[in-house]
Parts: sequence; structure tokens; C-alpha cells
Amino acid sequence: MDLDTGTYEPGFWGAVPPKKVDTLKGPAQKVVIHLSIQRSHMTERNFDDIGYNFLIGADGTVYEGRGWDVSGAHAKGNNHDSLGVAFMGNFNIDAPSMEAVSAVKLLLQSGVSQGLLHPDFVLKGHRDLDQTECPGEKLYVTLSKLK
Repeated sequence: MDLDTGTYEPGFWGAVPPKKVDTLKGPAQKVVIHLSIQRSHMTERNFDDIGYNFLIGADGTVYEGRGWDVSGAHAKGNNHDSLGVAFMGNFNIDAPSMEAVSAVKLLLQSGVSQGLLHPDFVLKGHRDLDQTECPGEKLYVTLSKLK
């Protein structure tokens, strides 16, 4: 676990090793917010690993997917310069918890301070980049509070 951000690394949460790793040409320029899935991504979609760089639990736990330095598979055409952050839950129904919002803010601040995320990064919902409801209306309206 990363003690600065409270992020659980993949081995901790039972992730299987990725089939392939493409290095992210950092620091990332964008952060793309998704809703939440390693088995589905790897078996049904034939991804090399879970598509997201990080996942955020409702209790504020941060789970590392691909991490800071690896290109994600979360927003076609935008993976080369962005990080995919998935909130766990259904945000067409529920608003994200304050714990989850606080956790992602801390994660993003940590990325900036470590030089892994551009200080002027752009925060987008998946729907800003593709035809989807993702990340759900009640999460989408809180995006401005995440930066």
C-alpha cells in the first residue's frame, strides 16, 4: 500500500498480472472519470489488464489498476495521454460519497506533486469523449469538485 495516498497495489486486491504493459508517455495530460473490472476487461474484451489506472471505492479506498506509468484502455483515442479513474457504484442512482471524492482529490494532488500528472490536467467524464452515460449523472455533476 502506498502510505501517501492509501492506494492498494494490484497484488493486494488479487489482480492477475497484465498480459502486456504499454508505458504511459507522462506526465498525463488528462484524467478521465469512469464508473466501474479486471475479469470482464481481460476475458470479455480481451484487454491486457483492467482498463483503468485507478479505482475508487465508496469508502475512499483507492485501488491501483494499471497505475501511473501505464497506458490505460478506458477511453478510445485518449489512452495515450490520460489516466482512467473508475468510481465503484451506479452514479445514475447515487451520488459519490464524500470519502470517494476526497480520495480522488488526494490521489490527483499526489500525482501532480510527484510529476506523474500535469499540473494543468483536464478532468473529463467518459461521456465527454464518447457516446455513453458514463460516469453517471450524479458523478458527472461533481467533476468540478474533484480537481
